[in-house]
Amino acid sequence: MFHRRQIFSLSIAMSLALVASSSHAEVKLASIFSDSMVLQRELPAPVWGWADAGEEVTVTLGSQTKKTKAGDDGRWQVQLENLQANATGQKLVVAGSNTIELNDVLIGEVWICSGQSNMEWPLSKATNGSEEVAASDHPQIRLFNVPGHTTSPVAKETCAGEWKVCQPGSAGGFSAVGYFFGRRLQKELNVPIGLVGTNWGGTRIEPWVSPEGFHKVPELKSIADQVDAYTAETKVGASSPSAIYNAMVHPLVPFSMRGAIWYQGESNGAEGESYYHKTRALVSSWRELFNPNLGFYWVQLADFKQPTDDPAGGDGWAKLREAQTKALDIDHTGMAVITDIGEANDIHPKNKQDVGDRLAQWALHQTYDKQQIVPAGPLFKSQKIEGDSIRLSFDYVGGGLIVGKKEGLAATEEVKQGKLARFAIAGADKKWHWADATIDGDTVVVKSAEVAEPVAVRYAYSMNPEGANLYNKEGIPASPFRTDAW
Repeated sequence: MFHRRQIFSLSIAMSLALVASSSHAEVKLASIFSDSMVLQRELPAPVWGWADAGEEVTVTLGSQTKKTKAGDDGRWQVQLENLQANATGQKLVVAGSNTIELNDVLIGEVWICSGQSNMEWPLSKATNGSEEVAASDHPQIRLFNVPGHTTSPVAKETCAGEWKVCQPGSAGGFSAVGYFFGRRLQKELNVPIGLVGTNWGGTRIEPWVSPEGFHKVPELKSIADQVDAYTAETKVGASSPSAIYNAMVHPLVPFSMRGAIWYQGESNGAEGESYYHKTRALVSSWRELFNPNLGFYWVQLADFKQPTDDPAGGDGWAKLREAQTKALDIDHTGMAVITDIGEANDIHPKNKQDVGDRLAQWALHQTYDKQQIVPAGPLFKSQKIEGDSIRLSFDYVGGGLIVGKKEGLAATEEVKQGKLARFAIAGADKKWHWADATIDGDTVVVKSAEVAEPVAVRYAYSMNPEGANLYNKEGIPASPFRTDAW
C-alpha cells in the first residue's frame, strides 16, 4: 500500500509539473517590435514585453547586451543606449524561457504620424497616386500602421500592426502625408526612417490625448475629471476623451521617437481658444510618453467651402486656424500652412505632396538644425500704425516677400506686378474694409481710403481665403492672421 501511495504521489507531482511547464508564459515583445523595424538613433531606446514574474530576460543588438528580470506583473524592460544610424539590417535577439529573433532591424529616425482623415488619407489616393505608389520603392523607409479603429476606457498594452519595408505593395495604403514627409527626411538626412501611423478619420483631438495630458492644462479640468471617472466597464466611443489614445497610442508607449506630425482639426472646426488648450494637452502628454524633446509639427487646416466677400471674415475655421497658430508658443513645434492648396468642394485635398514637404521643412530646420532651410512662410510678428497706414512685420521672411501663385504640384511662382489680396483694415469703429496692401522691403503696408485712422488688420481670416497670395521667396504661403482681439 505504501509503495502504491509513493507511485500515486509521484504521478501527481509529475502531472503538476507538466501543467506548470505547459502554462509557463513565453517571453513576448510589445506590439511595436517586429522584423524590418527601425529603432531611434542617439536616444535611449526602450525594449519591453512580458514574461513570467521574476524571469530573467536578455536583449542583444549587435555588440550591446542588456539583462533584466520581469516584475511581479510580468512586465520587463531594458534600454539600449547610444545607437548609431545603421542602414544594414541587424538582428535583435530577446531570450528568456524562449528566444525571439527579429531580423532586418535598422537604426535611424522614427516619427509618429497621426490625426484624422487627411492624415489617414492613403498614398494611392493622393494626386498622381498610382505613379507615386509605383515609385515608392524605398528600402530605407519602414512603415508601421496601427490598423482598424478601436477605443478603450482604460490603457491597453497591445495592438495590431507590423513593420513593413516601404515599397509599392505596402506604401499605397499608408498615410500619404506621412510618406511624403518621410521621403523628404530620408533624402535629406540619408539615414533610415521609421514612420508609425495611427489615424482615424472624423475624430476630434480629445480622444487622442492621454488622461495625464488633460491634467497638465488647468483649463481642461472638466475633461480630466471625466476621464478620471472611467472604469474598465465605461462605454466609450470615437469622441470620448482619451479613448483612442488608450487603444491606438498607449500600446506604442514608451517606444523611442524623434517627433510627431499631426493633421487634425476639422472635427473641432467650430472651436477657437479651446483648441489651443487641447493642443497643449496633446503635445505635453505625448512628450511625457515618448520623448521629452519630441518635435511636434501640425498642419493648419486648408481652405475649404465657398469664399466669402465679407472683409471681417471670422467664419468657419478662421478661429481654429488662429488657435493652431497660437500653439506655436509651445517650444519645438511648427505648423505647415496649406491655405493655398485646399479644394473648395472637397474636405480632402489631394495634394499631400506639399503638405508632407512643408512639415519636413520644419523638422529639418528645427529638429535637425539645418538653419539654411526656411521652415515656414511669413508669420505675423507686429504692426506699427503710420498715419493712415499700418506697417506689418513678419517672421520667416526668408529671401523676401512676394506676391505668389501656386497651381497644383508646381512650385510657387512670383507674380512680378501682382497685387496682394485678402487684406482688410478697420478703425476704432471696428468696421472692416478691403484694403490696398503693398510689399515694402520685408514689411507689408496696408491702407484704405475708407479708413483714415486705422487700428487693426486682418489677412486671409476666413474659411476659404481664396486669392490670398502673400508668400516668401521660398514659395511658402503666409499664415492667416489678425492684429485685433475683437
